Amino acid sequence: MTMKLPAAVRDRALQIAHHEMGHYVVARALGFETGGVTLTVSKDLRHQGGASITLVRPISSMEAMKEHLEARMMVLLAGSMAQTLPSKPSAAKRVDKPKATAILKGKQGAEQDYAKIRELQHLLRNIVYPDTDPASGERITAELKEMTGRLWLRTQKIIEDQAETIAELAVALVDGMVIVEQWGRPADTYEGMLTGQELERRLAVQAMPS
Repeated sequence: MTMKLPAAVRDRALQIAHHEMGHYVVARALGFETGGVTLTVSKDLRHQGGASITLVRPISSMEAMKEHLEARMMVLLAGSMAQTLPSKPSAAKRVDKPKATAILKGKQGAEQDYAKIRELQHLLRNIVYPDTDPASGERITAELKEMTGRLWLRTQKIIEDQAETIAELAVALVDGMVIVEQWGRPADTYEGMLTGQELERRLAVQAMPS
């Protein structure tokens, strides 16, 4: 089916597939329960994707709460990072930080991730530094920057360590895309899905460390 995708559609599909598989791989590496990954791309390059991640976790202490918030922020950061990984097999699999930041703060669909990150980073900072004076603007900014920078580096390491797995899963998702029949008007949207069971059966996923 992949050969029938227009080149521009395939390129966009691979970008978004990398994005969603970044969420999936980092979530799985951090111990979240994961499900399937879906992707739709229209001929005019509108797109929508999703990675099913279960957020239910037992939190019995403040330390567990901090760990959960950090892990959730890392999963949210992961999509934009993975989207910047080069698709050519011969290229070095490195995250392009300026590009990933632009994707995260832009208007390509990742802005929802960014909004959630901003909420969570303030919540986490409030827990870690409970005695901060609200008027200490410079200190708060510095603490947020340090915290997010640390989580960025941890996430980047997972993304780059698992870059081959992310690329393999992204290609598998795009290879399975089919055009959707639409009654009464020309079909213009391609859809792809890998279920949680299909992903779990893949050797690359089974070999992932947690």
